[in-house]
Amino acid sequence: MALDNPESHPANELLILGAADIEAALGGRELEVIDTVRRAYEAHAMGLSSLPHSLFLRFPNNDSDRIIALPAYLGDGFEIAGLKWIASMPGNVARGVDRASAVVIINDRTTGRPRAILEGSIISARRTAASAALAGRTLHGETAPATIGVVGCGPIAFEIVRSLRAVWPVASRFLVFDLNAARAAEFCGRCEALHAGARFEVAGSMADLLAASPVVAFATTAGTPHLSDLSMCPRGATILHISLRDLAPEVILAADNVVDDADHVCRASTSIHLAEQKVGHRDFIRCALADITAGRQPARVDRERPAIFSPFGLGVLDLALAQMVLNDAARSGGGVRISGFLPS
Repeated sequence: MALDNPESHPANELLILGAADIEAALGGRELEVIDTVRRAYEAHAMGLSSLPHSLFLRFPNNDSDRIIALPAYLGDGFEIAGLKWIASMPGNVARGVDRASAVVIINDRTTGRPRAILEGSIISARRTAASAALAGRTLHGETAPATIGVVGCGPIAFEIVRSLRAVWPVASRFLVFDLNAARAAEFCGRCEALHAGARFEVAGSMADLLAASPVVAFATTAGTPHLSDLSMCPRGATILHISLRDLAPEVILAADNVVDDADHVCRASTSIHLAEQKVGHRDFIRCALADITAGRQPARVDRERPAIFSPFGLGVLDLALAQMVLNDAARSGGGVRISGFLPS
């Protein structure tokens, strides 16, 4: 779908792509999604994007609820502009509703007119998981770890497991920890039903999980650091700090730190941001992940220390996956097209 060509669609038509369309377009394409995320990271690192800081809409007397706007433009063959508008409402879990909900709005690159609206929570979860898997494979290596630890048992963690199994198909043991033991057990059951040949176990404690896992993914809803020691981890462990606020600044400062974008991740009270505030500089950040995937930096410089990947979550990734979905819709005719949505 040539969204930057105003003659490729009626000028007043809007395409709507719902959850079923997104699942159909991205399902079973984990390795392609991961490679798309890699290409988006590298394009952004080369300056072929426009990426303002995310905007956080918060509410009076409420520290947990937020709605975030991620505007972006991604070039280098993608040539797509738009916005992800994603709500995070932790209270939804108790209501039996997913914590996050989102839409992605795509604008025509030439005219600026809105061309498509996509369900965004699936795209957001898949791009987040793909970035974790890309970092895991890049920092740990091609050989699957004997054990992978997963801290947090929500939808993002579920997608991270799916993506990690895509890059390491022979990964056979996962240790899982959640503050809600019943939730962890249910998570293990869901994962085992999807991943034949893999064993999922609930860890007795987070310390047990960390001690046994060369690769650990954090996907929690923690708002402030709760872990101040990684000394029990295997030598040179890879920590995928996807939820961004689990680790104390001291842990960050003692590690080999890789990020998606230093300017973006050093804000909003992330662990990286707190570390920057503590020491007054960012020298403890070695590089961006794209510097490694593009060959400008080595994967590891110190196998004694843990390597920590802290991705803020860049809007260019959502647009890159949205482009995959739009291309699929162009081939299949999927989605709902609303004529007359815009003025003629």
